[in-house]
Amino acid sequence: MNFLRNLLASILGFFIALFLIFACFFIAAAVIGSSEKIVVKPNSVLELDLSTSIRDYAPKEDNPIAEALELTEDKLALNKIINAIENAKTDDNIKGISIKTTSVSAGMAQTQAIRNKLEEFKESGKFIYAYNDVYTQKNYYLSSVADSLFLNPIGAIDFGGLSTEILYFKDFEDKYGIKMEVIRHGKYKSAVEPFLENEMSEANREQTTSFLKSIWSEMTDDISKSRNISVEKLNLIADNSYGRNVTLAKENNLIDASIYEDEYQEKLAMGSEEKVNTISISDYINSGKGRISSTEKNKIAVIYAQGEITYGEGNIDYIGQGIMNKAIKKARKDDNVKAIVLRVNSPGGSALASELIWRELELTKKEKPLVVSMGNLAASGGYYIACNADKIIAEPTTITGSIGVFGAIPNFSQFTDKIGVNAEQVSTNNSASYSVFEPMNQKFYAVTKEGVEQTYTTFVNRVSAGRNMTFEQVNEVAQGRVWTGKEAIEKGLVDQLGSLDDAIKVAAELAEVENYKIRNYPNYKTNFKDALPVSPFAKSSKEGLLKETLGNDSYQLYYNIQKMKNLKGIQARLPFLLEVK
Repeated sequence: MNFLRNLLASILGFFIALFLIFACFFIAAAVIGSSEKIVVKPNSVLELDLSTSIRDYAPKEDNPIAEALELTEDKLALNKIINAIENAKTDDNIKGISIKTTSVSAGMAQTQAIRNKLEEFKESGKFIYAYNDVYTQKNYYLSSVADSLFLNPIGAIDFGGLSTEILYFKDFEDKYGIKMEVIRHGKYKSAVEPFLENEMSEANREQTTSFLKSIWSEMTDDISKSRNISVEKLNLIADNSYGRNVTLAKENNLIDASIYEDEYQEKLAMGSEEKVNTISISDYINSGKGRISSTEKNKIAVIYAQGEITYGEGNIDYIGQGIMNKAIKKARKDDNVKAIVLRVNSPGGSALASELIWRELELTKKEKPLVVSMGNLAASGGYYIACNADKIIAEPTTITGSIGVFGAIPNFSQFTDKIGVNAEQVSTNNSASYSVFEPMNQKFYAVTKEGVEQTYTTFVNRVSAGRNMTFEQVNEVAQGRVWTGKEAIEKGLVDQLGSLDDAIKVAAELAEVENYKIRNYPNYKTNFKDALPVSPFAKSSKEGLLKETLGNDSYQLYYNIQKMKNLKGIQARLPFLLEVK
């Protein structure tokens, strides 16, 4: 008996000791990691690599152990990138910028915002060079801002115009008996169209063509100015793939020269005998250059609403009324906060959560100026929470509108009939109930349809009051129709085009303050356990591990399926899974 007791005590002691060793290792790593100070050396070139995931807002991990051991997802914050480029303009240690990135992991509006900031940087007289082995289209759009643009001698430029692809499932549903029961309002509300049809409707084709042309127009206009190529010629280049090799790219002025990377490094030195240092954008941000220092007492609060809207607390990836409303209340009650900017980057989601956030913003608007800045997306529920602002400012390539709602519920009744499975129900009342194993009955459809129509009417009324338009005027541009920021101005849904910086300036003007500093919200607290991957020694988050295992394309498919599984309640959501390429 003593032997067994001693054995168990030894095993328990071993695991306790092991835990303490790991804990000490984590703490030591955190201390060592936090003690490293990044210094910007003289004669440095800031290297812009945007292949890391870019979000509007990516606050530093609040768990130093997870941060030090790189257990968090690699990400860059758009606001910090913009601040870093602004600081580089007057930083004597930075002689220029090198755009050298394999891809641009940012949305189109984010990419345009960075490109516009680089245009401002050129006014400092410092150079911007760009180099790549192969340019993707978005990468080329960004890089075309450079003073000189270089390509590997056997490289190519993917420049062929914009396109998007939508999968339709109607035949699949009919064949296997697994389908989605759909109730919607809005002829353009095509989030559910793939479950109802096997080809694109004319209404959906119309809106998709419209916003693709609007975004392409912005891209070609910007490239035309930077490269001194007419828009007509750029379209000719795209139609004929004249970027497909170095010779054609050079003949059509898409590049300045074809050189190897070592020759590019020599160009960065610009004939200087001093050693040229390079510093990555992430290191430059971490050196303290990702923020604009200020000792001002007055503040403009920037509240970031990024991700899909879900009912609940929310986190850094999802907008929930819990965290959002706490942030809004905190900014409202801070006497030093003179105005609030809501930065929206969302395709929408839960109509209920959108309404709850809208209400908190409505209360806030009565006390302080409220300005909305739209990022890549401010659609459906994203527009719902934006519509009551004093001013709405969108990027030209923002996807917005999509004022419409739907409900979608899976149904397996035809499938279970085919395989010989029968479901029987017992109920105490004759309520409008639903089973995925039975066809949708008329009573349930009528009740759900009533809810969809009521939500749509409320949505339109919110927009009508916020934008000072009649119900009929809003309904005319609603119906789930998607617009770019550029188009939305003409429809009365947006006040002006501009960046987050522009929105902050407008908010300051409304608050009648000239000097101020920026205070970012919300504050997120990450559970250390959630950051841990399968192995404590792995250098990736759960999301990073899935991406590495599945690949980006397969991961995106997995992610989209997970999103559809988690839909609850009536949705105010962007009308499709949008990937422009």
